[in-house]
Amino acid sequence: MKKLITLALMAVAAMGAHAQDDVYKAEMDILDQQGEAIVKQYKDLMAQDPKSEQPTTRAKVTAFAQMLDSISNLQIQLIRRIARENKQNQIPVAYIKEAMYELGYEGLKEVLDPQAAYYNSPELDRAKKLLAGLEKRAPGNAFKELTMKDMNDQDVKLSQWVGQGNYVLVDFWASWCGPCRREMPTVIACYEKYHAKGFQVVGVSFDQKKEAWVGAVQQMGLQWPQTSDKNGAAAEVYGIASIPSSILVDPQGKIVAMDLRGPALLQKLKEIYGE
Repeated sequence: MKKLITLALMAVAAMGAHAQDDVYKAEMDILDQQGEAIVKQYKDLMAQDPKSEQPTTRAKVTAFAQMLDSISNLQIQLIRRIARENKQNQIPVAYIKEAMYELGYEGLKEVLDPQAAYYNSPELDRAKKLLAGLEKRAPGNAFKELTMKDMNDQDVKLSQWVGQGNYVLVDFWASWCGPCRREMPTVIACYEKYHAKGFQVVGVSFDQKKEAWVGAVQQMGLQWPQTSDKNGAAAEVYGIASIPSSILVDPQGKIVAMDLRGPALLQKLKEIYGE
């Protein structure tokens, strides 16, 4: 649950960075204040039970995370509305710049409208680069081949698993990536539940040190094929700017989803395989 709160806090903090005096600021400030109130309650709770040992604490942390996610979603919806309503001025620029990572693929496609007056602002160059990366692994694209090393230092190709008649989650991660490791219990649960039905996972590590990579695999008990992208080819081919990241590929090798995490991954596999 800490991961969700951390992500939501980042979003709340980012929205608070808007100092421009526009008609949307008051609306955003209300959402900020709601988020700050929840954050205060969370901090007070952690002061009383730092390790979340009590069941009531864990339940409250889950509730706080859900509330912060809800507020973050409302902020994103507001930013998308700001972009729609202000195509002839520069008001959306600061909002898009601050929230580009939270907007996601569909959100970025919407707000980065080439016909908008703000589109050519230099402040949006990073957002455009992020969108270009997301386009490389967007649903509907065919997967792109990669040649990497396995844990025995043998060359392996992504096509050994992908496009071979099963759904495959290609999981980009690293041993040093805290959010990646926190996501692994969900991936493990999905693998254990659906592997017998044909679901496969292929790990693509961005680690530079083999011992750290292998040690993390063993420590977490990951049972699926593991590969190393030490030279960064995967990041370029699939436009990955941060991890954890993933693509879900259908039996024919077409990408059907990207960057599914937590409940979103579970829900997607449930749609595919049923209970």
